[in-house]
This record gives sequence, C-alpha cells and structure tokens, in this order.
Amino acid sequence: MKYRMLVLDIDGTLVNSQKEITPDTLNALLALQEQGFYVVIATGRPTAGVRKVAETLELSKYGNYIISYNGSRIVDAADNSIIYNREIPSALIPEIYSAAMAEGIGMMTYEVGSDGLENVISATPIDGYERLEARINDIDISQVDNFLSYVNFPINKVLMTGDGDKLEKVEKKFAEKFKGCLNVFRSEPFFLEITPLGVDKATTIDALLKQLSLNKDQIICCGDGFNDITMIKYAGLGVAMENAQEKVKKAANYITASNDDDGVLKVINKFILEKVG
Repeated sequence: MKYRMLVLDIDGTLVNSQKEITPDTLNALLALQEQGFYVVIATGRPTAGVRKVAETLELSKYGNYIISYNGSRIVDAADNSIIYNREIPSALIPEIYSAAMAEGIGMMTYEVGSDGLENVISATPIDGYERLEARINDIDISQVDNFLSYVNFPINKVLMTGDGDKLEKVEKKFAEKFKGCLNVFRSEPFFLEITPLGVDKATTIDALLKQLSLNKDQIICCGDGFNDITMIKYAGLGVAMENAQEKVKKAANYITASNDDDGVLKVINKFILEKVG
C-alpha cells in the first residue's frame, strides 16, 4: 500500500452542507482504520470543535490524531494528550488587538473552560461571523470588556472576522505588518487567522510524520479552503474538493467530487482501495 495516511479538513471536506459525515464515508473511514491506516483531522477549528467528529470516527479507539488551530496543536486522540503545541508570543497580543481595532473588524480567541474545553472569547461586539464560529464548533461565546487584561493565558490562534472584501485588504496589511513575527491568512473569505510564525497545516503534518516515521509521499491530504493549500501542496497526493476555492484547486494534484457528493469517499475508493485490490 503506497499511502499510509489520509489527512482531512472538516468543513467543506469531510462533512457535507448539513455538517454530517455520510454513512458510506464513515464506514469507509472506519474500515481503513481497522486495517491500520492513519486517519488524521487537520482543521482550523479549536480542539473542542473536533470532539464530535473525532467520536464519530472513533479516532481514540484507533489511536489517531487531531491537528487543530490550523496546525498550532496536535492531540493524540487515544488519550487526549497534546504532543505538539505552538503559541502566539504574549508580547504580540496588544499589537494584534490594536491593529484589529484600528481596522474596525471582529476579533476573538479561545479560552479553556472549567470543563477542559475551549470557549470563544470576543474582544468586540459579537457579530454574525463569530456566532457562526461558535455554532460550527458547538461551543459557547462571550464578549469580555477588557480583552487585554482578561487574556492572561496562552493563545494558539486569533481569529478576525468581517466582510470578505474588507478582510482581503486587511490580510495584505497585516501580512506586511507582522512579517517575520506571525502567520496571517484567510481560511474563509470572512475569517482572517493569526497563528504562530511558521505554523500551518503542512508544517504540523510534517512534524507528525517524523514522529510516526512516515514521509509525505505516503499521505493524501484533502481540503477546500485557503488554509488547506499548504498541506495540499505538501502531500504525496493533494486533493481539492469540487466545492473548493479556485486557488485551492490550482494547488491540487486531483479534484474530487464535492463534500455533498461523497468526495472523500471517492478518493478512498480511487486511490486507496483500488491500490489495495
């Protein structure tokens, strides 16, 4: 078997428009894991936002992995231990905050609650995009009055929100402003992500492969968003969904069906099961 690992984005890739994994796709992923194949989730979501998907895929049973915060963290699903973690330098948080306020855009991050799971903490009045983030991840959201005083804990990712046209301009400004200090990119037209320098899905997958004594030619990465481009370019086989942004498709080796047409299942059947047969 040439490929040993399948890395999947969640939204727009693994789940359909109803945020569900179809039965056929689920059965195929469970069968792969039963054969010892690695199935890894790589998402911009906080770790808490992956828990239901991880439970459905039985990642803990098979000892597989979750890459969250766009690559800032790897969790071993077998015991929920953090095996890789990167944080934004605390000295940069005030500068990030000031830049967001000057642009008049939303700003939020994640706090670990008493239950050990993340909640969304907003520095600005909660907008529809922030509510969407909380709803997608099935976590609580609240606005804090004095963000800089409140945030005295490590941060893996800051998320900015706003109109796509505006964030396109802000992305360029922030990329220049924080060049050499932070990663700045959009995962969706209305989400601008700030992560530790040198952290993205590809670099974190590379770190995981080294721990598992695998190489990039042995993995397939599937995604649809701007933040999936690095791992799609990195993988032995980089796959874009039919519903992916055009820029993502151009980075891919192969374009599969959409997330509403079992695109992941088609990749499994074509590139993994056929090779086994």
